[in-house]
Amino acid sequence: MPALSVFHFKTDWCENMDLTSQEKEMLDGKRGHAAKKSMEILVALGAIFGAARLVPVKSVQIAGVSYDNLGDAGLEYLESLSKDGKVTVKTTLNPAGMDLENYKSLGISEDFAIKQKEVISAFVKMGVDASCTCTPYYVGNKPGLGEHVAWSESSAVAYANSVLGARTNREGGPSALAAAICGRTPMYGMHLAENRQAQVVVKLGRAIKTTAEFGALGKAIGDKIGNKIPLIVGVKKPGGECLKSLSASIATYGGTSMFHMEGVTPEKTIVPKAGIIITEKDIAAALASMNDDGAEPDLIALGCPHLSLGEMEKISSVFAGKKVVVETWLCVSRGVYKQACELGIAEAITASGAKIACDTCMVVAPVAGRWKCVGTDSAKSCYYSRAKNKFKVRVASFDACLSYAISKRWD
Repeated sequence: MPALSVFHFKTDWCENMDLTSQEKEMLDGKRGHAAKKSMEILVALGAIFGAARLVPVKSVQIAGVSYDNLGDAGLEYLESLSKDGKVTVKTTLNPAGMDLENYKSLGISEDFAIKQKEVISAFVKMGVDASCTCTPYYVGNKPGLGEHVAWSESSAVAYANSVLGARTNREGGPSALAAAICGRTPMYGMHLAENRQAQVVVKLGRAIKTTAEFGALGKAIGDKIGNKIPLIVGVKKPGGECLKSLSASIATYGGTSMFHMEGVTPEKTIVPKAGIIITEKDIAAALASMNDDGAEPDLIALGCPHLSLGEMEKISSVFAGKKVVVETWLCVSRGVYKQACELGIAEAITASGAKIACDTCMVVAPVAGRWKCVGTDSAKSCYYSRAKNKFKVRVASFDACLSYAISKRWD
């Protein structure tokens, strides 16, 4: 986002794009500064990728929300747009760098909190729903089959394309905000049916069940085929949490914005001639690569992507009447947290000593140096815990992580 605060628009970028009169008005500055800057971004992006036109979008999900990632330059850019910018479609936010209400209990400094609140304030001023979650489909931003959206959270993008059948590229934070203000996005990439076809058949050589195994599957596929779109066959009745885990992992380790899965993806695809098999050995190797030998967690962190209500119910059941013996963070959207409060689930969890972290997650919070090793079921959390925070990692099943939190043993 900071880089686009000094963005320079070239007028010849729009020559080959078919713009409507409304779009031309925005580009000419007749609808304000924010709309002009946003349209310049969209037209430039369209020119780079050869888009013939812009397409209206139903919703937007904006990444680049944590002050830990934005810094002062990003905040300045947001505040400049918020002077007259307003979103024109349903728009939700990715996780912030802290729990917006209970940040002190999670060890976040007041200096950071002040800046993070200014970031959120700028978004809210523009009419953005400060949902602060990487699972917008849990809190009312759930597009339907064939709907065009502009989302910028990698796991949510893969989930939207692959599970919901919506159409979105993996937007950057600035282009997603631009799409929200203008209500459209360039028509290229995953918005075109021909680019959504599977390229490689991926057959599973053994059954997988847990979220950790689905994360390992995403890594194994990414390691073998990179950013190609797979058609995954041989998975039996995967639950939503497992599909969420796969979406996060395959986007992180493979860089793809979509997968097809037999019995899951609601749109048709050609069956590619090329194919690979993911064996039990491949899954084991992927899991082994995400585990640091001999490392024992001093933090259990679940909710990357954010926890579902069903996962919160499971945690409540396991933790009932028990106390955690390891620092435990449970990352969840505030919307799901409120549901958990209404059902008495949240109270049962916090009684164990576990900390519920709304609005944020381990990927975007400023937590480097606070722990040595993170225990998680998330392949994505593993990647960023190592790359960003230099933590050692232990990846295990959701159940095993809960067991470790209350016993310091891997069951």
